[in-house]
Amino acid sequence: MLLMVSDLRKTIGQLFMVGLAGEALTEEELSILRDYPFGGFILFSHNCGTPQQIRELCLSLWQTTEDVPPFIAMDQEGGRVHRLPKPFTHFPSAARLGEKGDPLLAYQSGRAAALELALVGINLNFAPVLDVNSNPRNPIIGDRSFAADPQQVIKLSESWIEGTRDAGIIPCGKHFPGHGDTDKDSHLDLPRVDRALDELRAVELPPFVRACQNQIESLMTAHVLYRALDADLPATLSATIVAGLLRKQLGYDGVVFSDDLEMKAVSDNYGAEDTVALCVGAGVDVLLYGHDLPRAVRAFEFLCNKAEKDAAVRGHVENSYRRILKLKQRTLKSFTGSPEAQLVEALTKLDHKRLVEKIHGSL
Repeated sequence: MLLMVSDLRKTIGQLFMVGLAGEALTEEELSILRDYPFGGFILFSHNCGTPQQIRELCLSLWQTTEDVPPFIAMDQEGGRVHRLPKPFTHFPSAARLGEKGDPLLAYQSGRAAALELALVGINLNFAPVLDVNSNPRNPIIGDRSFAADPQQVIKLSESWIEGTRDAGIIPCGKHFPGHGDTDKDSHLDLPRVDRALDELRAVELPPFVRACQNQIESLMTAHVLYRALDADLPATLSATIVAGLLRKQLGYDGVVFSDDLEMKAVSDNYGAEDTVALCVGAGVDVLLYGHDLPRAVRAFEFLCNKAEKDAAVRGHVENSYRRILKLKQRTLKSFTGSPEAQLVEALTKLDHKRLVEKIHGSL
């Protein structure tokens, strides 16, 4: 398929997810979004104030695109990784659900968190964590994981994912092929995992294998170097891991998000242009830039230039666009946010306090 330059820019826009500066779009951001048709947005705590404000921000993001609706995403795992402030519910960590060991509670927790996201117009949750808590010295995963036993992670994550789906939110399992055995934080450094291949297959990979079998809608890669899989490149940039292991061996054809490409594991070790080229060449579908919008703009322009000149790059872009469009057409039918006048009342009626108390053991 031969794409015109204007069509190519629209297509490539779908391969980008970006973050924003505050609680409303600035004039500069609006100007950028008029010229750069980014296909997704990620919100953090600094983007979130009142329920009405969050809904208004999400609605303004939904309205930035005419043809293809945007992913509007958040990391709302529970525990120490949560973004929505009070009066939204602060759900317990995955580890607490793991301690309870009850798939029904995991289902209810995933569904409850998703219902609250949907009320304000968020449509994708970067959760659950499918990593196995296999290294007690891990500084970044820990209680974000359901358990140290891969079968327990499978049992509870499956239920959590079903709850998320049933509430109309897209789940995204992370961090493929497993961040649990690291002893460094990939926000700050490039972790390396030295497990043998048979150990990875026995411990780290099983939750991702099962998620692929269950056709999870999306996965996020890890900025981690796995010597047994690819001695040179971290998973996010590795065609051996993404195209080879995930796409070919596991047969996964869902949407693959990079972890934030501004994290030091990548940004301190690979040039900005090399990162884009490797990422797209590996088979990653959506490039995530959580905080630096100008960096995303430069990456977009670089990828447009590469795709215009290189048929192989254009082929990668078109494959990613197909996967993204397929998921959006299936899941993003309309803006989910509750009418503003009814928003707080709708949130109050959900009343997830009793569920939280039950998970913590108060009931």
